[in-house]
Amino acid sequence: MTIFYFTGTGNSLAVAKSIGGNLVSIPQIIDEPDQHYKDDAIGVIFPTYGLAMPKMVRKFLSRAKFETNYLFGVATYGNARGGHGAVMDNLQAHAGKNGYRFNYTNHILMVDNFVNIFEIGAEIAKIPSKKIEEKLKSIKGDIERRKDFEVKSGLGGRILTGIIGSKSEEGGSTPKFIVNDKCNKCGVCAKACPAKNIVDVKFGNKCEKCYACLHNCPQNAIHLKSQKSDARWRHPDVSLNEIIEANNRAK
Repeated sequence: MTIFYFTGTGNSLAVAKSIGGNLVSIPQIIDEPDQHYKDDAIGVIFPTYGLAMPKMVRKFLSRAKFETNYLFGVATYGNARGGHGAVMDNLQAHAGKNGYRFNYTNHILMVDNFVNIFEIGAEIAKIPSKKIEEKLKSIKGDIERRKDFEVKSGLGGRILTGIIGSKSEEGGSTPKFIVNDKCNKCGVCAKACPAKNIVDVKFGNKCEKCYACLHNCPQNAIHLKSQKSDARWRHPDVSLNEIIEANNRAK
């Protein structure tokens, strides 16, 4: 089994690690000319940003050719009130454009890292109520049994994705990151960025809005004017080195 994943703060990587198999970071293979992949089972795991798939995941799906008997997709999201929208409907739509279909789609509620809207400390406090391990165990069991299942989105989710998700897919404006005097130019932000968008702690216009730079800065030196607090999140089962290994494209 091969799992392709995209991660900024470790949620999707933690899910991929739990399911197991050969894990492949999407940023590490996004520029490869040959996007043909073959295995008995193939999965794609990614976070939900603005009720849509990350730009790089959409790019990957538009290029990839999967040769498999079982294709599954899992999306992580953080907002319990419809925070996944119709993202899995969009996943199937992208797959259909490229001539394939996912046998299994599902999503899992985790900690939201979008500091513009959510206070990370409060999000961490909600972990027990999100029943993450219970949901993950169910998804793992489904995949092990090669279950056919397609999660359905309600009307509200489809409407929200049509409004908010379409704007997210268009890209929107690049976040205005603020770097304070705690920065010691260690270079972690550039290594954690999957888009090669940071050079000498200066930010370009290719931001994926994954906030890997902000959440993984060892000095907590990167901020947003509109952030709810200085608290940061990286999944406890994922190390900083794993984030860098997954996202550093300047090797």
